[in-house]
Amino acid sequence: MCAYTGEWEYHCLRPRREETKKEASDPTTELNRLGSDGWELAETIAYTGGGTKYLVFKRPATSGPADGENDSESEGDERR
Repeated sequence: MCAYTGEWEYHCLRPRREETKKEASDPTTELNRLGSDGWELAETIAYTGGGTKYLVFKRPATSGPADGENDSESEGDERR
């Protein structure tokens, strides 16, 4: 296990949209996966005019490579 370095790493998730593109689909499965990997919700970024565009997560950075660093399961999955 890598030691905490006093810094954060961030992960952005764009909630998937339902077929109508008006409503986000339920992100519970993805949120549970991120939580089990040590991510916690830090912020939401909303569209101008309403609606959530991104969910921003953070977790303590480690001295080694991040778990799943090259893992990009969902279409809107973006690592920063």
